[in-house]
Amino acid sequence: MALSFKKDLEKYKEIDEDEILNKLSEEELKQLESALEELDPENALLPAGLRQKDQTVKTATGPFNRDNLLQYLEKEALEYKDREDVVPFTGEKKGKVWVPKEQPIESRKEEVTTLDPELEEALSSATDTELCDLAAILGVHTLVTSTQTYDGTTSKESYNNVIKGEKVKPVFDEPPNPTNVEETLQRIKSNDPSLTEVNLNNIKNIPIPTLKDFAKAMEKNTNVKKFSLAATRSNDPIAVAFGDMLRENKGLRSLNLESNFITGAGVQALVEALRDNDTLSEIKIDNQRQQLGTTVEMEIAKMLETNSSIVKFGYHFAHQGPRARAEAAITKNNDLELQFSIVLPLSTRLKLEFLSVPFRAFPMPLSESDLCSCSCVCVCACVCV
Repeated sequence: MALSFKKDLEKYKEIDEDEILNKLSEEELKQLESALEELDPENALLPAGLRQKDQTVKTATGPFNRDNLLQYLEKEALEYKDREDVVPFTGEKKGKVWVPKEQPIESRKEEVTTLDPELEEALSSATDTELCDLAAILGVHTLVTSTQTYDGTTSKESYNNVIKGEKVKPVFDEPPNPTNVEETLQRIKSNDPSLTEVNLNNIKNIPIPTLKDFAKAMEKNTNVKKFSLAATRSNDPIAVAFGDMLRENKGLRSLNLESNFITGAGVQALVEALRDNDTLSEIKIDNQRQQLGTTVEMEIAKMLETNSSIVKFGYHFAHQGPRARAEAAITKNNDLELQFSIVLPLSTRLKLEFLSVPFRAFPMPLSESDLCSCSCVCVCACVCV
């Protein structure tokens, strides 16, 4: 049944509707329109102006001209008389005009106090020192200032009523960092033994490629013990570069990256690098552009638990859980540092420091044989050098 119906519809595909409508006469078109209205009297698809058929059969008197129509409507509006008022306006004012009342001007008169003649004579002849004593007895401490009170009590003469303002101590801005960036970079590359500390703090115009060169040069440097890079507008690529440096460098003891634009991704790279570094004892990463979040802080706490060389970690934890674990790990590392300083003799520690061997690289506790072997190794190394 369905197939036969489709075959019947295929016969009407090639019919041209426009050609059929053009062949219809006016009467046939009206009949078609009335038939369509009966089929769909409320056709929502048609515009509002076409939903009704023409109500008149008059023929047009002339072509439509919009300008002429507007001129005609304007002329009719001007010639049309307004409706006369039922009650004409006479201009009479009714009611009273509001006038604000004049408020009397209050004159404040000073209250005149009258004293006994004996009191007036005593006060008029009293010195400034006696007046200060009287104010202290009466408990009126606001009559004179502290400077006037001191002058009146220490000097025999009267104090000066003119009080001079104290000089304001000028507060000058901090001088710029005098470090020569290019010269310092070359000294790091040449492994200058006299360069043990690099301070690039507050130098905000260092390009990112130059900072990456610093990190690359520090990978093979063995003399720099402290590297500070605070407030230099360093971002995540710099943190990643210094993370790669920490995997290679075994002589750096302190790293400062505070007050920069490092996010959680950069800190995560540093944390991953510190898992493989057992020589760095101090790192500062506080005061960054945004908070690191619970995940990164928990990774920091796990790293501190596994890395026993870090005894100072500069960061303010925002969550209680990672803060407690990091605090316990730092306390444990400081206890290990104290035990090593007590157990190892000074000569052995100096030799280990000379060889860039961290104290905590040896297991705890150390036996006498371990200490002897450590000392022998250090002595042999010193002789060979």
